[in-house]
Amino acid sequence: MTGGKFWKRIKRSRQLHWIILLPMAFIVFFNFVPMPGIALAWKRYIATKGIYGSPSVGWDNFKALFSYPMFWPAFWNTLSIACLKLAIGFPVPILTALLLNEVGSKAFKKTAQTLMYLPYFLSWVVLGGIIMSLFSLDGGINSLLQAVGFPPVFWLGKAGWFIFMLVFTEIWKNFGYGTIIYLAALTGIDKNLYEAAAIDGAGRWKQTLHITVPGVLPIAALMGILNLGTVLNAGFEQIFILNNALVAERATIIDTLVYDVTFADRNYGMATAMNLFKSVISFALILSGWFLANRYSDYRVF
Repeated sequence: MTGGKFWKRIKRSRQLHWIILLPMAFIVFFNFVPMPGIALAWKRYIATKGIYGSPSVGWDNFKALFSYPMFWPAFWNTLSIACLKLAIGFPVPILTALLLNEVGSKAFKKTAQTLMYLPYFLSWVVLGGIIMSLFSLDGGINSLLQAVGFPPVFWLGKAGWFIFMLVFTEIWKNFGYGTIIYLAALTGIDKNLYEAAAIDGAGRWKQTLHITVPGVLPIAALMGILNLGTVLNAGFEQIFILNNALVAERATIIDTLVYDVTFADRNYGMATAMNLFKSVISFALILSGWFLANRYSDYRVF
């Protein structure tokens, strides 16, 4: 493409570029501008001297990190919670989108999409208060269980039930957003393919299996790659709001540990090293996801 044609295309779609300007500025300001601060991982930070004026300590922060008593338990907690959320939550929006795609009533489909998408706009501060009210020992859910003859469940005070609540509420909050993405992908499938399949005698099941599912696979591969990069993001806001002393040993993750090391211990160097360690692993996982998608689904993100 020549330079003239390129700028003509930019001019024709200038409204779209203006729309993405603010999100791009947000990403640059909050994700790229602070990146030089990773130098703290090799510093003993002194506020009066600043990041680059503080004395260097080499790899001491990383050595202290790997010998920190709570680090490895927090790491495995993060990995287990995030993998559970990913393994259980990833197929839910795909299946929901496939089911909604088969619904003939447009009114029902729009209403269902709105109700599923609504929790995505609520912050964990709001949802945390609702969840703690509903699932406390004397909350509405336990009152309902007792009314039908079941004993109350300590949802937020026992480690096993607490992990279940983390996974369940995370999926409930976010699966509507994923469903919208997959429904948008389904609308891009050529309707002539369904007509040709119907003429050949294929029923709805075979049409779904051989047309709909392959049509969703590219976006599923993209979402899978993006999700791999967040495997070590077990949900700081959610856990920070719902965490309590009874389940702290099982619920402490890397992000909450970084918060404690930063604001309680004032050890900025080790906190930065911890976050950098997590970021390197996340980057490696993104590259692995890209390689797998390219190799096994013949799909490239870039």
